[in-house]
This record gives sequence, structure tokens and C-alpha cells, in this order.
Amino acid sequence: MSELLIEARGLGKAYPKVHRSGDRLRALGRLLFRGEDGDRISVLRDVDLEVRRGESLGLIGANGAGKSTLLKLITGVLTPSSGSVRVRGKVGALLELGAGFHPEYSGRDNIAMAAALHGLDGAELRRRLPEIIAFADIGDYIDEPVKHYSSGMVVRLGFAVIASLKPDLLVTDEVLAVGDESFQKKCVRWMQDYLDGGGTLILVSHSMYHVQKLCRHACWLRDGEVAMTGDVFDVTQAYLAWHERKSAPQETSPNPDRRNVEFSVLDMSLDGQTGEQPVLLGQGEPLEVRCRIRSREDRMPSVAIGVTRADGTPVYGVSTDMDGHHPQRLAAGEYACRLVFDALPLLPGSYTVRVHPLDPEGVRVFDTMERTLTVRGATREFGLVRLAHRWDTLPGEARHE
Repeated sequence: MSELLIEARGLGKAYPKVHRSGDRLRALGRLLFRGEDGDRISVLRDVDLEVRRGESLGLIGANGAGKSTLLKLITGVLTPSSGSVRVRGKVGALLELGAGFHPEYSGRDNIAMAAALHGLDGAELRRRLPEIIAFADIGDYIDEPVKHYSSGMVVRLGFAVIASLKPDLLVTDEVLAVGDESFQKKCVRWMQDYLDGGGTLILVSHSMYHVQKLCRHACWLRDGEVAMTGDVFDVTQAYLAWHERKSAPQETSPNPDRRNVEFSVLDMSLDGQTGEQPVLLGQGEPLEVRCRIRSREDRMPSVAIGVTRADGTPVYGVSTDMDGHHPQRLAAGEYACRLVFDALPLLPGSYTVRVHPLDPEGVRVFDTMERTLTVRGATREFGLVRLAHRWDTLPGEARHE
């Protein structure tokens, strides 16, 4: 097993409540004279985390979830309010924009200061300086004060310095969100080479594409606590599904009182499961949907079954009426349907499967019952479904080995 570089146990951070100008002074007085912290706001709680040499971890979560606070605790910028964190090895950190740079000094002077702080002597700096300047690629601005730099230029300079140092552990906070596309590509290529060479990465990003591309594991923070850790695809897909459910419109059943409607859903199942927990399905695996419909007057209903993404985006829908299929009569006033997808082509994510009984003419919807489906898989394809495809060369073109 590889060396443990980061070990956090019960890690937490809290700040005194400061709403008015005098609150800060009163909080300091309580701490100095009474040894009391007073009322505090907890921004991070009970975080357990391990990162080993050669691993790549994506840190994800909504704004305010505690991601930046966790990075600052790991890099020693902040001290914990509870728990502990141990870091081994040389750390290279890109946190807040411009952190560590003196705005009045030129880019070249800031490179020299950063190099000295990381233990580089004059000879080593002179050897690496052309490489750093070339990576930053900010032209004549290298001799201008940093206060004249754009946000993208500051990130270029900071990343160039870290890239030249090749630390044991690289910690980045939204680096890929700043700067132009060409520099983002350069950063991604460097990170891939860094990881291929045995480097260790903690990446904070709102881009699930980059997290999935660069990281093998992920940690999802929600409201200051760890919501999920594990394989990067499992965690990011759960996180995206949570966002989709948050943005989904709140719908109510057309008929909450099922006893008095002409057609109602008695029960439904996905792959035989009837509980409220999401049914887990591998990408491309078969899915069976079963339902029982109550018919008050024992008329044969039409049954529609639809699939939507968790945010309500329609994916697919079909009905017995469309396909010329008749529900099976089980008893007086009770009918059943079984719909089978032999190889469900949905991309990984969270979906809702809904059953709707309609009148025999397929005009009016009387009821709705739904179950949640989570499709899992390791893919970075876009969209809702996977379309069968292949890559090929144009006729007559030479193939490159």
C-alpha cells in the first residue's frame, strides 16, 4: 500500500458569529479573559479523509459547502477547531487568486520570492526561470507589477511556479475556472503528466468533466459534511443527480385520493423492487417495470410509462395504446402491465420512472406513481442516452498506426 500523504480525522472548523462591528471585539474578549469561544458558526464538521501517494481526489460540492476551508486546513493556512489533519511531503497549493504574490512587485520578482520560500537556491532558480516564464506565457507583463495583471494572468503565473517545483502533493482550488481555453488545456496536460509520473492531486472544481478526467476518487461535501466518498464516477453522478432533483419542479399527484378515481395505480416495481430507495442499474443493463392498476368500473385502462431525468427533462414515454398492447386482467377491477427494456441506453445519472393509468381511449391521465432509478457507469459522454456508434476513417485515407 502506498504512503499516506494526508490523514484527517474528525476535522472541523468553526468561526465566532460576527454580525456587527463590535461582535468581533467582544468575541476576542471572551476568548482572552474567560476562555470561551461563545456562539460559533460551523463551516466544516467531522471530516475523515485519507489521500495516498499517487492518488487523485476531486473535491466537489455546492458553493459554501466547505471545500475551500478544507483545502486551507490541509495546507496549514487555517488551524482546525476540532479534529486533526496530518500532511506529509512537499505541498504545492493554488488557493485564493493571487495568494502569496506581492502586488507591487513584478512577476519576475514574485517568482524569485516563491522559489526562495520553497527552498530553491539562486542557481536552481536561474536554471528554472526560463521554463517558468515560458509556461506562464504572459509576455512583457512578466516585468510589470502583479497589481496590473488580469485574474487569468495571476493564475498563469501561480501555476507556472508550482509546475516547475513538481511537489509531492498538488492542491488546486478552481484553477481551471480562470484563464483562457488554451491555458486550461495546458494545465490539464501538465496535470495528466504529473499524475502519470506518480504525483498526488486534490482538485476542487465545479466542472464534473475535469474531475472525472483527472481524478480516480471524489469526495462530495454538503453543508460542511462529507456526503459521499469513493469512485469518481459514483460520487460525481450522485452529486449531479442531487442537483437535478433540487432543480426539478415540485409536482403533486393528479389525484392524491386514489380511492375515488376511475383508474389508479395500486403498486409499481422496478426490477422487482418496490421500496422508496433508488433502484441501482448498470449502464446498458435490462430494466423491468411492473404495475397493477385498479379500475373502479372494471374497464380496461390504457397505461403509459415514462422516463424523465431527475430535473424533469423528458427522456422517453410509451403507452399500451401506442403499441396495441392490452393490460392483463388479474381480477375484477384489477389489471397489470409488464414493460421490459432489454438494454436500457440511459447514460449514468438519476432518473424517474412514472406509471400513468389513462382511460381506454388514452386521452385523460387519472393517476401517477413513480420510482427513482440511478444508472451507474464509468463514462464521460454527454446527454441522456448512449447512441450506438463507431469511429472510422474516410474511404481511401491512410490509417495511422
